[in-house]
Amino acid sequence: MAPPGLYQRPIQHIDRKDLYTNLEARIQYLHTFLDFSSTASAARSRNARVLQLPEPVQWLTCKFRVQKGDIEALQTGHKYIKALIPAIVNIVYKKLLQYDITARAFETRSTSFEGPMDAVPDENSPQIIHRKMFLRAYLVRLCSDPSKMEFWEYLDKVGMMHVGRGRQHPLHVEYMHIGALLSFIQDVLNEAILSHPRLHMNRKIALVKALGKVIWIQNDLFAKWYVRDGDEFAEQIEDIIIEREGYLHGKKIIGTSDESDVESTTSGSTQATGQGAPPAGVCPFTGVQRGMEGLKVGEGSASSKPSGEEAAPPQ
Repeated sequence: MAPPGLYQRPIQHIDRKDLYTNLEARIQYLHTFLDFSSTASAARSRNARVLQLPEPVQWLTCKFRVQKGDIEALQTGHKYIKALIPAIVNIVYKKLLQYDITARAFETRSTSFEGPMDAVPDENSPQIIHRKMFLRAYLVRLCSDPSKMEFWEYLDKVGMMHVGRGRQHPLHVEYMHIGALLSFIQDVLNEAILSHPRLHMNRKIALVKALGKVIWIQNDLFAKWYVRDGDEFAEQIEDIIIEREGYLHGKKIIGTSDESDVESTTSGSTQATGQGAPPAGVCPFTGVQRGMEGLKVGEGSASSKPSGEEAAPPQ
């Protein structure tokens, strides 16, 4: 029989006030709770220390819990996600336009969009074509560098601007639709990754796990602005500064070569705008261009599939 307390984790103190007033503390708590790690070896080391198990059991436990570090998985899998993004965006917007209640969000002009608008948007409407850029850039951003605090600040800003804050022209999207859409995006991404013909299963699992954690942290950063928990600390939260769209702390963070690369992988996806990658300040879930009729994730552009992926497990 195991000694008392052998399998118990040591109690860690979490300052509740910090969770609502300090974004970095909140992200750190979520990282540790979700075992969001930088490398597989770091994750194994941390899990072994926390579990306090005999060495053989430590290794087996950590081997099955962490096959590849989450940040490492996102960085090495970035190119595969980028190749799938155009098809994923089309699928997502077909879904959004199926319901009048979610299509309603497209009837409001973006602060950066000055073109014509259709009263009842469809997949060929100018505002839908324009807004497709923003989801593309958002998905690219999800696979960028989560080791930087700027990554999480961007996701927090995405949550904030859906509750009518941080924008000259407020945007309001009810949380129910946000949660449903995040779930749908995660489902589409999972299918795309798991059905990829060139990725080894170990890499697929690592990428699905890492993206799942990022999406659930994004979900928390939406909920943070919707729920009433922590309202007693509201006066201690820094004032929200309205910035130009696509900027964070005065620095342009959307418009990189990564987003431009994704835009160039799909013909016709940029025909309405001629713009580069989209600004961060526009709702990444409020829309974009033409979908593909009957499109399946696995049908993305064959020419954009990365080649030469190893058939053996990565070392």
